[in-house]
This record gives sequence, C-alpha cells and structure tokens, in this order.
Amino acid sequence: MTGLETKFTQPGVALSDGSLIRGYASVFGVQDQGGDIVMPGAYGASLKRLKDAGGRVRMLWQHDQSQPIGVWDEVCEDTHGLRVSGRLLTDVAKGREAAALMGAGAVDGLSIGYRTVRSEKLQGGGRKLIELELWEVSLVTFPMLPVARVAAKQDTRGLSLMEAFALGLDEARGALRG
Repeated sequence: MTGLETKFTQPGVALSDGSLIRGYASVFGVQDQGGDIVMPGAYGASLKRLKDAGGRVRMLWQHDQSQPIGVWDEVCEDTHGLRVSGRLLTDVAKGREAAALMGAGAVDGLSIGYRTVRSEKLQGGGRKLIELELWEVSLVTFPMLPVARVAAKQDTRGLSLMEAFALGLDEARGALRG
C-alpha cells in the first residue's frame, strides 16, 4: 500500500448494539486541516472497479492493515459525502476493543485510506481531490475534518435498519450545523 494517503473525519458515527456503525467517512466540499477538499464523485470510479472485481473497502483500526476489525456492508456516495455502514467484528479482540472505545466516546472518528488519481492544486495550498482510489475506511482517534462532529451517540437497538440509518444522518446533519 505504498503511497497510501489518509483523511480523517468525525462523520456522525452511529454505534448500536456494540457492533453496527453508520456515518460519513468523507464529506464533500469541506476543506480539511491539510487544505484538501474532496469533490462530489471522487469515489465513484473506484467503488465501481471494486464492485466489478468482487472486492470491498476494508475496515481497519487506525489505518493498520494488520488490524482489520470489521466489514463495511455499504460504502456509497450520496450528495453529502461517502456514506458507510458496517459491523465491528466483536469476535475479534480488536473489534471488541473498538466497540468499547466507541461506546465510551473515546474513539469517534472515521478516516479514509486512498491514493489520489486526479487532483488540482488550490491557490494558497491544498488540493481539490477529483478522483480517489479508495482502499479502506478506518476507525480513528483523531479526525482531520473537524466540522463533521458526532452530535450524540444513541442506542438504536429496536429500530429498523432504515430508522437507525436515518438517526445517523440526523446526527451528521446536526454536527455539521455546529
């Protein structure tokens, strides 16, 4: 994974039953602390290539490729950003640890691991990221995109998948409004 870059965000992660995670791993049009802005559509070609090849975006702990901690069941772009939904594998020690840390609020960020395919330099520094090859989405401690904060974590047990997903979206919207 030489040349792999990372971007951090706190995307309004919703954690339920200790293992389900939903949120935004990337938000379009917002400049991060490194000066980069991910543009809408940046992930489309990469997600299509992965799907066509039968591959998937990996869920890692703190970008450590030796520590997969779960699976992303859904990774897709919408008008807001890169939306993810997946499960921590609590049968794996690091998955249990991640669930406990997220439940306590000690870890609440997501970060993308990617390679830049196409970008443009921005005046004053940073880049406009137009096309990215997405490799993984990690759970992380320190996010790089501070405007996307977790508003609150709620127990979503008993809710349907769509209700729990909607709750995650509402939390992300509230966090962006600040």
